[in-house]
Amino acid sequence: MEQQDMLISVRLGEELDKPLLEQFLRNEIDNLPAGELEIRQFGTGHSNLTYALQIGGWEAVLRRPPLGPVAPKAHDMEREYKILSALHPIFKTAPKPLVFSKDASIVGSPFFVMERRHGLVLDTEFPEGVEPTAELGQKISEKMVDLLVELHSLDYQQTPLVELANPTGFMRRQVEGWVGRYERAQTDTIEGVDRLAEWMLTHIPASQEPAIIHYDFKLNNALFSEDFSEITGLFDWEMTTVGDPLADLGAAMSYWIQADDPDLLKKGLGKAPVTVLDGFYSREEFIASYGEKSGRDVSDMNFYLTFAYFKLAVIVQQIYYRYKKGQTKDPRFANFDQFVKSLMKHALSIALKK
Repeated sequence: MEQQDMLISVRLGEELDKPLLEQFLRNEIDNLPAGELEIRQFGTGHSNLTYALQIGGWEAVLRRPPLGPVAPKAHDMEREYKILSALHPIFKTAPKPLVFSKDASIVGSPFFVMERRHGLVLDTEFPEGVEPTAELGQKISEKMVDLLVELHSLDYQQTPLVELANPTGFMRRQVEGWVGRYERAQTDTIEGVDRLAEWMLTHIPASQEPAIIHYDFKLNNALFSEDFSEITGLFDWEMTTVGDPLADLGAAMSYWIQADDPDLLKKGLGKAPVTVLDGFYSREEFIASYGEKSGRDVSDMNFYLTFAYFKLAVIVQQIYYRYKKGQTKDPRFANFDQFVKSLMKHALSIALKK
C-alpha cells in the first residue's frame, strides 16, 4: 500500500496473534501459498492500525481500530469494508476488500483485509531519487483535483451506498455532531471554541447536490505510480458517506498545507508536508480548479474551510484524549493539545474573515 520505508516492525503493544490470524486467512481466502505469515506495520497514520501481511508471494493489508475505547460509530471496520465492496467495481482507485471478521478473538477487535497495492506515497518528503520540481508539484496537485472531481461525479444512487444517503440537513448534522464529539473528548478549556461553534451553526449554507464523499481525502492517503502519471490507490475510506461534496473539498483543504501557513499548522503533526514546495497548488488554486472542473459553485468555501479545521481539531482532540487517559502510550500524541488550540484558532480566524 505504501513505500517500503514506511513499513516498520510492529509497535510494542500493537502485536497480532500470528498463528490465529494465519489460520483465519487460510480458512477464508482461497489458494494461499505455503509459507509462514509475516506481519509488519505501516508507520504513518494516527488512528486505525494498519498492517502489511505476506505469505510467500501473497500480500494484503489488514485494518483494525486503535487500541482502547473508541468514540461511538467511529472506526467501524464493517462499514468501511462495505463501502469498499460497493466502490471498488466502479472506482478502481479504491482497493478491493477481501474479507471482514467481527470475531474480536483473532486480532482483538473486528477487522478487515484488503488487497495490497504498491506505489509511492507522498507525505513530508519525496522518495530518494525523485527531484521535486515545480512542474511535478503542479502535476500532482492536478491529479488530486481530478480524482476528487471523479469521485464526486459517481452516481451514488446506482450503488449500495444509496443506503447511506440522507442529504437533507447533512451539514447541520455534521456541525452538531462534531461539536458533540468535541465536548465528549474535551480535556482543556480553549478560548473561542464556543464562539466558533455558534458561528458555524448560524452560517450553514444551502448544500450542493449530494455525492459520495471520501471525507479524509489527503495526499498521504493517495498512492502514485512511480512516474506520478496516475493515482493508483486511495485509502482510508472509514469516514466515507453521501453528503455535500464541498464538505469533502473543505476537509481535503484542511490537510493541504501551503508555504505561508502558520508554523504550528504546518508542523503540528511533525515535518511540513511536500505541498509547501514550489509548484503545488495553493488552497485557493485547488478550490478554483475543482470548481472549474466539477461545475460546482465554490463561493461558500469560507464556511466549509472553517468547519473542516474545526473537524480536524476534534479528530486530533479525540486522539489526545485517548493519550491523556492512558489508552495509548504513543509519544507522538503528547503535544497534540497544542495542535488542537492552533487549529481552533485558525478555524475562528477564517470564520471571522470579512
